[in-house]
Amino acid sequence: MSTAKGPLKGRAARLGRLMPSGPSSAARTPFVLLVFVLLGGGLIALLLLNSALNQGSFKLRELKDRTTELTDEEQALQRDVDDYAAPDALERRARELGMVPGGSPAFLGPDGKVLGDPSVAVAPKPDPTPTPTPSAKAPQTTPPNTGTGQVRTAPPAAPPVSAPATAPTTSGR
Repeated sequence: MSTAKGPLKGRAARLGRLMPSGPSSAARTPFVLLVFVLLGGGLIALLLLNSALNQGSFKLRELKDRTTELTDEEQALQRDVDDYAAPDALERRARELGMVPGGSPAFLGPDGKVLGDPSVAVAPKPDPTPTPTPSAKAPQTTPPNTGTGQVRTAPPAAPPVSAPATAPTTSGR
């Protein structure tokens, strides 16, 4: 028996014509399509992930800017509160409202007795060279103590007309 290959004959020749003679390209087509679909899907997923990260980054930057702005505003408001709470500012505003420093206090004991010597609050003498202020008013005097243990106070004065309050400052941005 010889194993030499020669042209096929008969039925084998007809079957041989039906089979492709070279490497099959039909078997590679689904694999190539699968690779392209996987690469395209991966690129689209990467693009969507990158877009989501960028959007989050923009939102974070916006929130940090807003936080900085609100912190600046809080500090400005705290400075205003501190300025209004300063003792000299409180004294000035009290004088503008017609208030005067209190006299010596009196206390009531548990038995109803008056302890201490109550006195009327008297406005201090004005300076000989008054400085002009828009809301300066002459202090009101009160009648002397009637001796009944009650201290009389001056009637409430009308609120002075003051300059318009300035709005709190912001960071200037």
